[in-house]
Amino acid sequence: MSGAGVVWRLTLVAALSCLVVGSASALGLEGGSANIVGQVWHWFVDPAHWQGVDGLPHRIGQHIYYVAVSTVIAAALALPVGIGLGHYGRGGLIAINIANIGRAIPSFGLIILMFLLVGFGVIPVLVALVALAIPPMVTNSYVGMQSVDPAVRQSAAALGLTRWQRLWQVELPIALPLIMAGVRTSAVQVMSTATLAAYVGLGGLGRYLIDGLAQQQLAQVVGGAIVVAMLAVLTEASLAGLQKLVQSPGLVR
Repeated sequence: MSGAGVVWRLTLVAALSCLVVGSASALGLEGGSANIVGQVWHWFVDPAHWQGVDGLPHRIGQHIYYVAVSTVIAAALALPVGIGLGHYGRGGLIAINIANIGRAIPSFGLIILMFLLVGFGVIPVLVALVALAIPPMVTNSYVGMQSVDPAVRQSAAALGLTRWQRLWQVELPIALPLIMAGVRTSAVQVMSTATLAAYVGLGGLGRYLIDGLAQQQLAQVVGGAIVVAMLAVLTEASLAGLQKLVQSPGLVR
């Protein structure tokens, strides 16, 4: 298990625990942990929660759609920039500082701002999620390319490889673990933050949190949070598996 994976799992467990305790306190359910567990269990096994537009399969599909689209867009924007700057070794710090502006802007505030500018729709959510996903990808791809040993670059050039061949056949395979670490970090962050889509009237698993709090349905809130946490862990594990599949066998230790 990678260090990033451990950190994210502990973070998710801690966040979920705080959510349960805080929600129970807000609803006057202190001391009723066994009752809460029973309510959550019954919420999951209720057939009504597995069908229709409000069912778990539909909400999970909406949530994954937001995450997949925003992560792909962020990768298309961030990876070429980070890889290119790392390859040429120029302008990296400026690009990283600019990309990190996305971390300084609260995702919820950005969603509300875009909602006011462009109106109802998926665009405000995607803009906020893309802004959140770009910084780790730019930073890790740049650092990964810069971590390639200059002696390896020189050896590849001495063998007669062109700049593009050196990039694709030598530098990228070596930098891939760090690049994929940035993609995994971004995807898990986006998976957790996509619940904010419910604040502007969209779907996804955030509906269970928003609607559950509004209706004082603690089981629904905790159930939705559990599903989000599980999806985040599965996302990190799936991308880690993908990294092993595409990583050069000669670099696996």
